Amino acid sequence: MKNLFKNLSFLRRQESHQKIILFLSLSILFLSSEIHAQDNFKVFGIFKTEKGEPLPGVSVLVKGTSTNTVTDFSGKYQLELVKGQYTLVFSYMGPSTIERSFYLDADLELNVQIDKEPEKLDEVLVKAVRVDADSPITHSNVSKEELAKRNLGQDIPVLLNYLPSVVTTSDAGAGIGYTGIRVRGVSGASTNVTINGIPYNDAESLGTFWVNLQDFSSSVENLQVQRGVGSSTNGAGAFGASINILTDAVKSESSGDTSHSFGSFNTRRHNVKFSTGLLNDHFELAGRLSQIKSDGYIDRATSDLKSYFVQGSYINNGTLIKAIVFGGHEITYQSWYGFNPVDVSAVGANPNIDENRRYNISGIQLDDDGNFEGFYENQVDNYKQDHYQLHWNQRWNNNWSTNLGLNYTYGRGFFEEYVDNYYYSNVFFADDASFDFIGKDPITVNGETISSQDYIRRRWLDNDFYVINANLNYKDERVNLITGLSYSDYKGDHFGELIWEQYAVDNNFGDRYYDGDGEKKDFSAFAKLTYRLNDNLSLYGDLQYRGINYQTSGINSDLDLFEIDKTYNFFNPKLGLTYNVDDKSNVYLSYARANREPSRGDFENNPDIKPEELNDFELGWRYQNNNIGFNANAYYMAYNEQLVATGALDNSGAQIRDNTGKSYRLGLELEANLTFGDFMFQPNATLSSNKNRETFFKRDGVLQNLGETNIAFSPDVVIGNAITYNAAPNLAIAFLSKYVGEQYMGNIDAEGSKLDSYFVNDLNIVYEIKPKTVFKSIVLTGLVNNIFGEKYISNGFFFTFDDDFSNPGTVTTIEGAGFYPQATTNFLVGATFKF
Repeated sequence: MKNLFKNLSFLRRQESHQKIILFLSLSILFLSSEIHAQDNFKVFGIFKTEKGEPLPGVSVLVKGTSTNTVTDFSGKYQLELVKGQYTLVFSYMGPSTIERSFYLDADLELNVQIDKEPEKLDEVLVKAVRVDADSPITHSNVSKEELAKRNLGQDIPVLLNYLPSVVTTSDAGAGIGYTGIRVRGVSGASTNVTINGIPYNDAESLGTFWVNLQDFSSSVENLQVQRGVGSSTNGAGAFGASINILTDAVKSESSGDTSHSFGSFNTRRHNVKFSTGLLNDHFELAGRLSQIKSDGYIDRATSDLKSYFVQGSYINNGTLIKAIVFGGHEITYQSWYGFNPVDVSAVGANPNIDENRRYNISGIQLDDDGNFEGFYENQVDNYKQDHYQLHWNQRWNNNWSTNLGLNYTYGRGFFEEYVDNYYYSNVFFADDASFDFIGKDPITVNGETISSQDYIRRRWLDNDFYVINANLNYKDERVNLITGLSYSDYKGDHFGELIWEQYAVDNNFGDRYYDGDGEKKDFSAFAKLTYRLNDNLSLYGDLQYRGINYQTSGINSDLDLFEIDKTYNFFNPKLGLTYNVDDKSNVYLSYARANREPSRGDFENNPDIKPEELNDFELGWRYQNNNIGFNANAYYMAYNEQLVATGALDNSGAQIRDNTGKSYRLGLELEANLTFGDFMFQPNATLSSNKNRETFFKRDGVLQNLGETNIAFSPDVVIGNAITYNAAPNLAIAFLSKYVGEQYMGNIDAEGSKLDSYFVNDLNIVYEIKPKTVFKSIVLTGLVNNIFGEKYISNGFFFTFDDDFSNPGTVTTIEGAGFYPQATTNFLVGATFKF
């Protein structure tokens, strides 16, 4: 426990402690003001199924406001409101809702019993990869309404920033473009992401490129974040979290809306959405078009993002068929190399990151003496991706249902680079500019032998991804059994083109200087069973087999022969139990094993890389009582050969990972949801210890055992909070806070690899106008990010190399680091017009 809590002292030592005290003082002030509120009345009741059984986890929203609660484990809810006319909206993770209107001038009991089972056909798309409210899996649910409060064009990771154990970052510094998310310190390459149950992670890199889901949050019905191993899912194994996304549900009524937002760094977003509603009670057509542009906080870190989403649906009794097509085109100026003070100084720029934190070295052009000449204008990432999904959900009777999902994804694009001879040879210390690297012989110009040059290259990826999912569900009063199969086939063509050379000898536009292929086949089968022994105790079992074959051929981007043929067979068991202490609380205990294969980049950096294994133990307590909710969860994640970022970057700006032997993550997660009149408090905190049990490192030519060291990018303290004040039925003001403790960017506890802690705060205002003509509603949204102007860094890289040239006969280890500064105070404002 000493290791677990010792980092709390950071809160006292950091420069931002005064802001934390201010934040806590405001919380106490808001709370005390509400305790003395007068003339409040209670509306309370029980939400029951058609069989009269109480239903937990039902969202209860005061229509036209953000005041809400959730039914507890006995189906009870309670809200405290001032005298007036109200409408309560009851929803249970589906497109349909139940509304009850009333005038409140005294305490009111309002019970609701639905006419049919609460499960909606849309939810069957994700049922195989999701868990219920009382399952022994640690999770958070996020609704469309919650996403909408801050949905002004920033990527999904940024919108999830205030969930427990979450740390997010942005290469461009402002949340648009290349963004990343870490959960419990685990990188995005170890987070499983599915869309309607279809795997979204890139099959080779295993990562999730959120930049290719432009404005996708505008088409999300809800999502679930499972922390730890979670339940069995499709695609890449979850080693820190899984994010399961459900897209827009079928709407019974026609609708349309258009959203427009503007903000700092010339950021702007425009979209239009429509739904025909159910035509002839069976058919719906819906869609969205979006465009987002931003200059980014970092110099030239521009984003030009276009996307679309179209779905056609057929519904009839127990049948739902959905055809969904979505995709987009992103062009982003490269900002993934960060700020390296050594390199910045070497090209004659100011290396002081506090004074020059927006500097971007990408695309730099130097003359033969290293003098700055400018930046290449088209140093961009240019990629298109289209997804085609077909889903058939069938509820055969009250017990049996099936789901069949088909997917084809077509991706193609490149990133373009100006390879500057002086920079690569004298600053970056790489031979990319040499004729030998691109497979050509030196030339003679005016009697001088030329062996290197400036040139422009494009590194391409052209890929196809096929998926088929099939699931079967049996459910009765005691048993909930889900079985499923998933098969995917990925084919990727990797090649590089030369589109310009300083010395164009025997060159044709588009000449390939490397060419290679990758193919990955992934098959999994699982069975999940929840069995209710009695009203208090439920058992959970989950067995999964996953088989992978990965093959590559040809030459990779480093111009090395790259031939891999690996087959893995993984067995992943999961067990758990949930005990209902009473109608307000339960406790749960679970064990889960996960295995995960290395990525393409892992093999490129180390052909002998090993797969990683995780044994995850979770113990939690949940409490829900009307306007008070509290969750506490302790976890112990024991790894064998965990693939951890070393801190260094490869030639594409991606983190290099390596096996670390035995390691562990031990943590305590706390979160609450407290409603007092018009105020809602949503604090969460994660206290953890993340260690490599034994680390060997060669320093100054001598192999050393550093013993137990901190795992890279794993802060021991992560705290978040949201204070929401419903100032009026149509006005909500939220103050959002995030504290992230200091963290190392490498695994050797080097002081130069440490990122300072930071504490940032956002202000979010949502105001709804309901005009009597033209529009049903106009929603005005304002968001001020980093309101106190904190100069913070959320991500970076750390590297070491041996210098045996400066002092012949000796080896000196040199360390270096780079950083990704995040934006200081910035804002976004928007308006959504609903028809």
